[in-house]
Parts: sequence; structure tokens; C-alpha cells
Amino acid sequence: MNKFLNILPLCAALAMSLPVASFAQTETTETPAEAAPAAEAAPKASDIEAQLSMGDETEENTEFGRPYTKEVVGAWEMRCIKTEEGTDPCQMYQLMDDGEGVPVAEFSLFRLPGGGKAEAGATVVVPLETALPAQLNISVDGGKARRYPYAFCNPVGCYVRMGLTSEDVAAFKRGKEAVLTIVPALAPDQKVELVLSLDGFTAGFDKSSVIDQ
Repeated sequence: MNKFLNILPLCAALAMSLPVASFAQTETTETPAEAAPAAEAAPKASDIEAQLSMGDETEENTEFGRPYTKEVVGAWEMRCIKTEEGTDPCQMYQLMDDGEGVPVAEFSLFRLPGGGKAEAGATVVVPLETALPAQLNISVDGGKARRYPYAFCNPVGCYVRMGLTSEDVAAFKRGKEAVLTIVPALAPDQKVELVLSLDGFTAGFDKSSVIDQ
């Protein structure tokens, strides 16, 4: 009995020292997993490109119809419109300020075909808060003023569309400056005088286009 007890620890040690493989061989061998299906082939670059639009060139020039300053003549900008024909119509333009550099009004002038009472036409744009019944007054070098009504207003401002006779144009050519007078709607007892320089008027007038429409 004592001899049996003495060999038990030895048997246990031998059992623990047996290779694990001998135990694993008694387990059921698992069937290898089936191979995963092959991944689908990546699309070729030519296949993707066939679905893309490369765009087409258009004959339209986005610059057509846009205003630009062709040159500056004295106090005037020659404002032109880009056209497809290449013959860009130009008119004279001047931005008037309040004497301290703050823009207040715009003055644009163009020539008209001969045969009518007006030799030239002009558009003046003034602020919205202008007293319209007072109309716009303009005088050259302190001479007698002429009065022009406002035609309409939009979010930009209120517009005067005036016709200038040959005598008016001649006065502009001789003159040094014209003074445009407007009346604020919130202060009808006051007047705002805006100076329009006539420096370079003759040269600019000769370069401006004849507008017949």
C-alpha cells in the first residue's frame, strides 16, 4: 500500500508531461473551411471614364454684355459694353461725391443721332431719399439752371433721364463745372449741391458712341 502511494506522484508527473498532441488525436478532426470566393475584379479606369462627361466648349463669351472702363479722359471714365462684334459702345461716366469723398450720385452721358432736338442724352442716379417733387436742377458755371423731373426709382436710386440740346452740349464743352442740386426728402428746406467736373468733356464727348436705340 505504501509502495502504491509512493508511485502516485510519479504517475501524475508523467501524465502531465505527456505531449498534448496525444490528447488532440482523440478529438474529431474538423473539416477545413471552404475557400472564400474570389473578390470581384475592380472596374477598369476606362469603364469609369466612359460614365463621365468631359464637357463641351461653348461659343458664348461670358464677358459679352459686361461694362468696363476703357480709358479715363480728364474727370470722365469711358464706360464701354463688351460686344461680340468688337465694336463696343461707350459712354461718359462720372461719380459725384459730397465734397468729402462719399459717393452720392452718378452721371452718364451718350451721343444721339442727328436730326432731333437732343444732341445727347444723360442719365443721373441720385439716392432714394430724395424729394422727387423738387426735381433735379443743373447749372453750368453759375449760369441759369434747368430743371429735370425724375423718371422712376428702383432699389439702386432715383433716375433722371435728360435730353441735352446742342446749346447744352456747347455749354458743357465751354464750362469748367456743372452743379447738380437735389433736395433731401427728410429735410425739404435744405439743398445738396453736387459738382460735376467738365474737365475733358470735349475729348470724351468725341469718343463716346452714338446710341440710336
